[in-house]
Amino acid sequence: MCFPIFVPSLRDRREDIPALARHFVARFAAEEHKSVSGLTPDAANLLERFNWPGNVRQLENTIFRAVVLCDTTLLDICDFPQIAAALGIEAKSHRSIAISQDRASAGHSSHTVATPIHAAPYGLNGTDAAGHMRKLEEIESEVIRMAIARYDGHMSEVARRLGIGRSTLYRKLKELGLEGDASNGESDQHTPRHATG
Repeated sequence: MCFPIFVPSLRDRREDIPALARHFVARFAAEEHKSVSGLTPDAANLLERFNWPGNVRQLENTIFRAVVLCDTTLLDICDFPQIAAALGIEAKSHRSIAISQDRASAGHSSHTVATPIHAAPYGLNGTDAAGHMRKLEEIESEVIRMAIARYDGHMSEVARRLGIGRSTLYRKLKELGLEGDASNGESDQHTPRHATG
């Protein structure tokens, strides 16, 4: 006998957003070998204010992209540019503040000059925690996931930037078990018609 279960949308249970966000940060930081450990209070507040029309899946994808692209230990408003823009919030000024706070908490002076926003946004490790070389398949999988996040799931652009054909990209997604990552991003139907694939 089946019983229907009603799960309210994420915007109707905003109190769950911080816990879900922390869970996704921890999960993706571990999976992507990133040092991200949490969110700044401003970033957490930003996520709670957003309506999340895509519910938990949208939050999950948003956190993944932010973790992959983040080069500090805390996600800040600037790591969620689309969410900030939707809420009419200026995000560009927050990265340097976050970096300064990270360095200050690590025992450095709070007056340390912040690293430019675009400096080394990706941290791709060739070795595992034990110092051994990672399998090529793992690194390839991570690069593809980074590209999907970087280009918002536009697969024609992902393939072009990786220097492979779309059919090759989709074959690799299947081989590496990443089909879900492709479907989670924005589909190619949103890509401008003049874009090449």
